Amino acid sequence: MILRNLLSIPRSLLFYAAFYGGSVFFVLGSLALMALWRDGFRAVVRGWGGWHRLCARVLLGIRVELENPVFKPGVLYAIRHEAFFEAIDLPWLFRLPVVFAKAELMSIPGWGLAGRNYGLISVEREAGARALRTMLTEARRLIAEGRPLIIFPEGTRVPHGQRRALQAGFAGIYKLLGLPVIPVAVDSGPLYHRTWKQPGIIRYRFAEEIPPGLKREEIEARVEAAINALNA
Repeated sequence: MILRNLLSIPRSLLFYAAFYGGSVFFVLGSLALMALWRDGFRAVVRGWGGWHRLCARVLLGIRVELENPVFKPGVLYAIRHEAFFEAIDLPWLFRLPVVFAKAELMSIPGWGLAGRNYGLISVEREAGARALRTMLTEARRLIAEGRPLIIFPEGTRVPHGQRRALQAGFAGIYKLLGLPVIPVAVDSGPLYHRTWKQPGIIRYRFAEEIPPGLKREEIEARVEAAINALNA
């Protein structure tokens, strides 16, 4: 255990240098292609997720396992959020995901512009009804293209072993969009949510699809239980 912890330091440093250094070129490449070649732009964004997965596998010794994976359009995926891992992994895990993301991310130079053009939907936590309508209109437009919709219903990263009530906006989005929900549990926290990252397996567990139209108390209870299935 001591040797493993010591080895995690140089491995993590190599990971930071490789992944974030390489990310500069992916961002620049996406900006160059954004207005000229849509498919090329999207391929670069997906490649960024693949680069992250490769760096995690080779440099950190982190492997990914999927349990009962279901990939389909016209669905709202509600994913547990423990670390940056699953957020960066989304373009590789899903095909052209549309992601509800906090507005602060859109202010990152270069990256924010690319994110908005790819399909990130800015979430203004203190915004009113008008901003919510704009956000849902954009979501409907993008999922009409056959793209899956992704949300982190807890609203922020929650340490492994802890639970947090779902944000109130999740039930509203579920009701107004009228989409079925597939909850996804993930246990990235123990390996990835730390300065010196650890080798091991990060699992995604896809739960059964939940139909639209449930009452708020029921949908929140079912999603919260499902996304915490690996949180022990």
